[in-house]
Amino acid sequence: MSDRIQDPGAHSPARGGDEKPCVNCGCAERTAKQDARRGFMFRFGAVLLGVGGAIAAVPILGTLLAPARRQASAWVSLGSADAFPAGQTRFATFLSPIRQPTDGDAAKTACWVRCISPGKYQVFAVNCAHLGCPVRWFAQSRLFMCPCHGGAYYEDGSRAAGPPPRGLFEYPWKIDGGNLMIEAGHLPGMEQST
Repeated sequence: MSDRIQDPGAHSPARGGDEKPCVNCGCAERTAKQDARRGFMFRFGAVLLGVGGAIAAVPILGTLLAPARRQASAWVSLGSADAFPAGQTRFATFLSPIRQPTDGDAAKTACWVRCISPGKYQVFAVNCAHLGCPVRWFAQSRLFMCPCHGGAYYEDGSRAAGPPPRGLFEYPWKIDGGNLMIEAGHLPGMEQST
């Protein structure tokens, strides 16, 4: 007998002290099965990694390709220009030109229309320039007020008080065939000059 300590999981040499590999213990079969199992697990793991990577790539690609898919702004009617009397500010809604079939009521966008004089308007986005809360018009005080953080705007949309850094955002407008039209499709925002 040899003085070596043998690994119980290793094959035993043939009797007689020879160091020849065993023939009948099945070591070669076990090794082939283990190699096949390892190969299968490696391929299975690679497939799972590929599927997970593809799933993770979908929102990233969507974000990167969104500007290319974005539609240009479009002129949208707010209705007859006569519906907005001189000296008054009125609430109006329109359907967003970039709406999707599944948007439902979320496709409706709000704005405030101020008629300075016949044929002269200001159309304000309903969102506060601070954090985007919807502002309300108070005819008694002739102010737009933001309920979230106390922002206030004069009737011409300029900043009156509170945290907003600037006045209300305005939509470009025009009169076409007696209808008041605004350029919609994007929300006026901080990219506008102050």
